[in-house]
Amino acid sequence: MKLLVVSDSHGSKEELMELNKKYQSSVDAMIHCGDSELSADDPAMSPYLNVRGNCDMDARLPDDLVEKVEGHSIMVTHGHHYGIKMSLMKLRYRAEEVGAEFVFFGHSHSSGAEMTNGTLFLNPGSILLPRGRSERTYALVDVVDQKITVEFLTHEHEVLDELTQTFDL
Repeated sequence: MKLLVVSDSHGSKEELMELNKKYQSSVDAMIHCGDSELSADDPAMSPYLNVRGNCDMDARLPDDLVEKVEGHSIMVTHGHHYGIKMSLMKLRYRAEEVGAEFVFFGHSHSSGAEMTNGTLFLNPGSILLPRGRSERTYALVDVVDQKITVEFLTHEHEVLDELTQTFDL
């Protein structure tokens, strides 16, 4: 299973369309973790599983989404309802409730990944307005032979090697 995860694009359609063009035929799903500031029916959002962030006005977008992709349970949320800037504890409880193996969220604009009790928690950072780093980022998640590889890439598609991590599934 291979996934593209992006968040916090804040109205910028160009990056989303470019990611779609680059990855549409090589990933199993493309995920947007909210704050696109685009409507649910905007063509730039159509390829993405997406959720509503605190800056999204379209009430048709769900706050949380739980989907199966290639047999894996994936939870997508923006994170603001779970207080992710303080702690991931509420998000961990929710992930356990829904049986998520992967949890993708945004909101803080800070990229990072960690494995907790068999669940991968990943924030791809922001493709437009990064915090904590100067690079605008998104993430690729690749699951092969019970290993999860997480790569963070810049908006120019350069891999940030120092952020690459591998976890056991």
